[in-house]
Formats: sequence, structure tokens, C-alpha cells
Amino acid sequence: MAAGYNRQLKPFFCRKTSRSPARAMTRLIMHVDLDAFYAAIEQRDHPDWRGLPVVVGAEPGKRGVVATCSYEARRYGVHSAMPISEAARRLSPDTLYVRPRVEDYARVSRQVMGVLETISPVVEKVSIDEAYLRRSMRSGGSSVRDISSGD
Repeated sequence: MAAGYNRQLKPFFCRKTSRSPARAMTRLIMHVDLDAFYAAIEQRDHPDWRGLPVVVGAEPGKRGVVATCSYEARRYGVHSAMPISEAARRLSPDTLYVRPRVEDYARVSRQVMGVLETISPVVEKVSIDEAYLRRSMRSGGSSVRDISSGD
């Protein structure tokens, strides 16, 4: 997995599929969202940009929007889909504006999705930086044993 990404596993659905306590099976659906994905890749590839506000999207002074931005830029209230003119007005002069490198982001996304496939046999990719995973678990005594490959 590409190190340094802020990823969140958010379980949002859990259902027992057996009434018998000895054979109780729990199905868990997890949502994985790689937050600030493009900006995180830019900061990974340019270590001297870490700690600086990074905006991926349109160039300031031109028409367009913010595709994503780093957490440093978010502190100023900048967010995805914001007009670039508004982002430029809010941000400091040391902000780095970069055009998207979609091919590079897609390559990293394939690497991340490959790792997710080692965690779950069912990975539903929703976008370049987001997926749902299904895990099934069977209760066994005092612990829960992962049986995701057998579901």
C-alpha cells in the first residue's frame, strides 16, 4: 500500500446471518475513502511540498475549480468544487497550484485497490479513491474468526 495516505474504514452496515449463537455469521460492509487523494500523492511525490497548502485543479486567474486540496489548504476553508478564484482569494501566496496528473493517480489507485482485494474477496470500486468492501465473520467462542474468503 502506498504509505502516507489518510484512509478511513467506516463500517456502516452489520448483519447477523444465523440465529444459532454457535454459527452466528456477521456480514460487515466497509467504506474506504482516501481523503485528499490527489493532494496526498502530490505531497508524497514532492516531499518539499509537505506542510504547504496544495491545490489540485485549475490555475488561479483562470476559469475552473478545485479538484481537491491538502489539509493545509482546507484550514482556510478551501474544498473540492470551489471556484479557483475563491480558493485563491482565501489562500496565502505560498500556496502551490498544480494541474491534475490523472494517469499517476489512476496508477496509485490500482495499487491501493490491489491491497484492498487482499483484505476482502468483494471490493466494489466506486471512484478512483473510494470503495466498498465486504467482510464476513463467524463467531467462535470468545473471539471472532475472519472467514471472508469462504463467503
